Amino acid sequence: MVVPKEICDRFSELEIIQKALVEVDFFSCLYDRYEARLLRYIKRLAQVTDTEAEDILQESFISIWKNLYAFDQSLKLSSWIYRIVHNQAVSAFRKKKSYGRDEKVTWDDALNASIPDDTSLADAGEMQDIDLSLHEVLEQLPLHYKEVLMLKFLENMGYEEISDVLKIPEGTVATRINRAKKAFKSLAEAQHIIFDL
Repeated sequence: MVVPKEICDRFSELEIIQKALVEVDFFSCLYDRYEARLLRYIKRLAQVTDTEAEDILQESFISIWKNLYAFDQSLKLSSWIYRIVHNQAVSAFRKKKSYGRDEKVTWDDALNASIPDDTSLADAGEMQDIDLSLHEVLEQLPLHYKEVLMLKFLENMGYEEISDVLKIPEGTVATRINRAKKAFKSLAEAQHIIFDL
């Protein structure tokens, strides 16, 4: 049974975890809170179709459920969840690449709408072209640069959260973001695209 959203909204994430450990139905509250943003993250990171992203998310939530008893409640839940999803997505990405099935995901309106925009262009068509260009440049970056840029700028995470998700020191996060921004800028300039990161 799925717990209604209005009931889920009454509880903090830690309260939901405690309730889910007693009554499994409350686990659906966590799924509902994270589903949309995690699907977006998986599609961006792993370059997969909607169906493949849903499969990865399902596997991730099975893993989250299996490890819920071991969750350290002094940690940030979102970082822990993103780390599990990240590992599943990277695994799927590498598997897909290793089998030679590295086809690009087609650009869709949902993905386009999910990328934040800091510019003030009035023309929606021009904005879509810019978003598409951003996506194309991101896809050209090595995975370790792509993932830090996505977590920082598209998922709006701080260095500490990124460190928790990727299991690397915060100093390494800062260095990697700096190098990723330079690589992104270089690729964008080579294609005559201007972005401000």
